[in-house]
Amino acid sequence: MKREVLFPKLSTKTDQGVITEWLKPVGSKVAIGEILYEVETEKAVHEVEALFAGQVVDVKVSIGDEVFVDDVLAVMEVEG
Repeated sequence: MKREVLFPKLSTKTDQGVITEWLKPVGSKVAIGEILYEVETEKAVHEVEALFAGQVVDVKVSIGDEVFVDDVLAVMEVEG
């Protein structure tokens, strides 16, 4: 089953950021809690963890892209 990776609300004042690095490119297997990507906001660079396990099958945004809360960043294939 495919599942979308959404950009989360990182704080009450942060609604957007810029992707600075993908740590799990297409084809990578990911466990819950592993760092998927880094995003820079107005205040800091955040490492964002996977909320579910699976394999990255598509990355929708590139390094340098601005993203907003609930944007689809990637798609993962998950079991079950």
